[in-house]
Amino acid sequence: MTGPSPRQRWLNLSFAAGATVAVLFAAWDLYKWVEAYMSDHFHNDFTFYFAAARIGISRGWPSIYDLSLQQSELDAIRSGITIAELARYISPPPVAWLALPLVPLPYEVGYWVWSALLLIALIWTWHLSAPGGPWRLVHLAAALAWLPVIYGLQLGQPALFVALGVAGCYALLQGGRPFWAGLALGVLALKPQLAFLVPVALLLSGRTRAFWGSVIALGILGGASALALGPSGIADYEARLNFAASVPVNRELTLAPLIGSLAVTRAIQVAIALWALLLAFRLRRRGHGWVLIPALVGGMLATPYLHLDDLVMLGLAGWLYLRTSPPAWTWLFVLGLVIAGEGIPFWGPLPLIAGEIGALVLLSVAALKVDDRNPEHDRSEREHDARLQRDREHIAIDGQAQAVDDRARQP
Repeated sequence: MTGPSPRQRWLNLSFAAGATVAVLFAAWDLYKWVEAYMSDHFHNDFTFYFAAARIGISRGWPSIYDLSLQQSELDAIRSGITIAELARYISPPPVAWLALPLVPLPYEVGYWVWSALLLIALIWTWHLSAPGGPWRLVHLAAALAWLPVIYGLQLGQPALFVALGVAGCYALLQGGRPFWAGLALGVLALKPQLAFLVPVALLLSGRTRAFWGSVIALGILGGASALALGPSGIADYEARLNFAASVPVNRELTLAPLIGSLAVTRAIQVAIALWALLLAFRLRRRGHGWVLIPALVGGMLATPYLHLDDLVMLGLAGWLYLRTSPPAWTWLFVLGLVIAGEGIPFWGPLPLIAGEIGALVLLSVAALKVDDRNPEHDRSEREHDARLQRDREHIAIDGQAQAVDDRARQP
């Protein structure tokens, strides 16, 4: 009986090494998350969502952006937090509404229920969007090991809910339910800047039912927010957003620090957004994932407001891309983007921004190869989904088959 080939041995070794590293880093990150909570229960953004929900119930929703009332609620729950430029509630009203069911609970219980929901959102996003094969579980461990994900979990940021909505949109499009796919994008109301190009990309790519579904969902939530806030609440919200736009740390991971001039930055960001939307249009026949990927990557470059935890959307774009069965070398490119995001505290955002621009360039090359006359140009995405139905995949191990089944801040 012949043993595994050198190539198979290399694949087995790579799998073992990758799985070991991912699991060890994930375990370490989960430990640091618990350690951070034990050192200060209130050192997270959920504290502000919880306080805003309490204000909405007791003082009315037009008052949730009143900084003096926010301070009173923070004092009432004994958070020890003082309102500051990075410590205040400025999220859209639906974030506070989402925290409403947790208000009757003790704060500590509410935080861990919220955290459990975020973990469920991460697992569900992985289930819907991660590539299949023996590496599938490794992708989940790697997600927990990635700094943007664990940082968002520690803070209680709703970015994972948005990621789940976009992943759900993708899965529903794949399942032939475009209108429901659009409704799934209603979660963009929690953090619109994370995927603001996706509805437009759906429209330009001819997925009009999905687009109108998103318009209805976001329209209902936007209208309900306006009615709940009233003129005074809307004015306060606008004032908080204008202040946040003036805080330099909110632009640290965008193009603004690299370019200098804010006006020039905005012009370039508009051009990048148009570039991404053009790619979504050109790639519209290759599959639903090919429409969402440039919208997500371009959105990360075009947004005027970005934090480390928001990069979970870039991870989602990476998963969707790997589902398309791309050339093997592109896995290294995706890994490079992951490493660039992981190392932002050490080397800053420049490597990641360069990688995002590089991703749009690679997508542009793919778009140039598209034959618009052939609607069946690329079947790889559908073939991949068919393979997922046979999810009991195996890899050879030594010749035998084995089943592989810093602070609280504004959002």
